[in-house]
Amino acid sequence: MCTFHNFPDCILGWKTNRQHWSGKTTLLDAVAGRLEHKDSFFGEVYVNGRQLKKEQFKDCFSYVPQNDTLLSFLTIQESLTYTALLTRQKCSSNFIKKKVEAVMAELSLSHIADKIIGSRILVGISGGERRRVSIAAQLLQDPMDLVSVDTRSKERELETYSRVQVIVSAYKSSQIFGQVVAAIERTKGTKEPPPIPFKSKDSPSAFSKLWILLRRITRNFCKDKIGIIMRLFQNLLFGLFVAFFLLRLKSDLLKGAVQDRVGLIYQCVSAPPYTGMLNAVALFPPLRAISDQESKDGLYQKWQMLVAYILHFLPFSIISVAIFSIFIYWTVGLYPDAARFGCFFAVVLAAHIVGELLTLVLLGVVQNPNIVQSGVALLNSAGVIVGTGLLRTIEDMPTPFKLLSYLTFQKYSSEVLVVNEFFGLNFTCGGPNTSTAISSMCFISRGAQFIDKNFPDATSHFTTHFLLLYAFLPVLVIIAIVSFKIRDIIISRQ
Repeated sequence: MCTFHNFPDCILGWKTNRQHWSGKTTLLDAVAGRLEHKDSFFGEVYVNGRQLKKEQFKDCFSYVPQNDTLLSFLTIQESLTYTALLTRQKCSSNFIKKKVEAVMAELSLSHIADKIIGSRILVGISGGERRRVSIAAQLLQDPMDLVSVDTRSKERELETYSRVQVIVSAYKSSQIFGQVVAAIERTKGTKEPPPIPFKSKDSPSAFSKLWILLRRITRNFCKDKIGIIMRLFQNLLFGLFVAFFLLRLKSDLLKGAVQDRVGLIYQCVSAPPYTGMLNAVALFPPLRAISDQESKDGLYQKWQMLVAYILHFLPFSIISVAIFSIFIYWTVGLYPDAARFGCFFAVVLAAHIVGELLTLVLLGVVQNPNIVQSGVALLNSAGVIVGTGLLRTIEDMPTPFKLLSYLTFQKYSSEVLVVNEFFGLNFTCGGPNTSTAISSMCFISRGAQFIDKNFPDATSHFTTHFLLLYAFLPVLVIIAIVSFKIRDIIISRQ
């Protein structure tokens, strides 16, 4: 059993039923209730003479991990305020403010309360101040004490560990040590020992936590002005290049009327998912690291951070794709109809969101964002090749690839865009003086002929394909939530 009087000795090693010795971090994770695989360690923990159940550990203890996981663009006061909001329900803003101010005063952070946290590329507070902010975040959860060794350098770790040992040795040789041991034994034998000082159980509801997380994410990212500009106009930058390359679509077959439209549709299907992927890879990993930390403290579950991020990026995606669609649709001269423009915008938006959601799915189970980026890019490329029918008609593909195409969102987005643009178009083929040899190249005169030849039944399945495209969104959200549930299991076994 690990009690106060032998705690430093317990830190040196903690033997699990796997028959190996683990270190300080594993012991602290065990006592703080951060080890979800409950059968992998044994021992007893008593507080005020009452034995705690393993599922009660996180409700009573907290400790500050070695790595500081904080949002870069929030100030110290903002960061601690959101943490306090996640721990308390139905508390006035004045109560939260006073609680945060008290903790900041205790850790000498009041004079820098309005400074941003910062990161490696963004100047902010110092490393020591970041450490104190992490400590403050734990103190806001009202835990029974704090024991730590400074691990920022090997020298400091040895120095502070030696200092702890000196204190322990002096304490064990003192008279009060024997009195404490005797008091512990007496307390364990009493019929009604003192109550266990659990953390506050007055935590917000699941919806309130989601709202707090959404506010915190938005406040953090909205302070990155350059980041906001890039997120809103990244699709437009791509559109500028395409518009400059195509200039204006023609209706003459000899001037690329079909080829240019097919090429534009190909780009509108393949590029937006990639920009969505870039957003998720750049923005979500820091949030994932924070959710890993705070979910261990019981503040919320990982999937709640995921859903909050999805709700956050949706308005940015809508605005970014709207800017791109308005520019590219009317600049290059796609079918001049407001309803068809709305359909074009909706398809490109779905493709963009699918790319970001697919990235979130992989970020749940794959730790390295670079691997995720490569994986999503590969999946997107494979979907474009197999599903669009623009490189090779689906009817001409081998049966396995033909069946696989039905699992790609690119199949539905490309067919909807093809029908949306080509249906009702009429083409010309040169002038009255065009030679017979050249005229033989004019194999179609209407857009409907191109659809029937390359995408049979696409016109009759237009609405169905549109609905199937948007069905990918809730399915990927559900899979992403499952992915982060799996992440819980993976992290708990590490």
